[in-house]
Amino acid sequence: MKKTIAACIILAVSAFAQKKPEVGGGHIPPHGPAPVKHPAPAPKEGAQTHYNDREGHPNAPHVDVKGNHWVGHDTGPNDARYHLDHPWAHGHFTGGFGPSHVWHLLGGGPSRFWFNGWYWSVVAADIALCGDWLWTTDSIVIYEDPDHVGFYLAYNPRLGTYVHVEYLGTS
Repeated sequence: MKKTIAACIILAVSAFAQKKPEVGGGHIPPHGPAPVKHPAPAPKEGAQTHYNDREGHPNAPHVDVKGNHWVGHDTGPNDARYHLDHPWAHGHFTGGFGPSHVWHLLGGGPSRFWFNGWYWSVVAADIALCGDWLWTTDSIVIYEDPDHVGFYLAYNPRLGTYVHVEYLGTS
């Protein structure tokens, strides 16, 4: 009996002692990023951008659990990679934004994915940044992008990473 109690105590202590991840791990930010006030220069075409601001952080745009800082959302509205000649060509997404609207991916890939009858596409500049997303099982949360007209941000709570996406409508 004493061994059973001791084993339970050890398991309970080790469960509480596990360190929470700094990125991802199911964390969902309470809001999207703020508009950029002092834009960083957009990377030159073909240049490699590094997003891993700390050891153990992904080399993709991500949200730090502590402080909900959106790492990589810093180039502002003049970044040519996130420009559309015809913003919202397929209409505005009206399904809901932020942590109270968690969606489950149902298929596709970066060029066209869907959930709940709504279709999306990852912007070409971000396709390489979502290579580890699971397009048939991951959850995502959609946020409005305050800087890039016509785009939204799709955030993956499992990984803590996000990409710019365009809403394609319901067909």
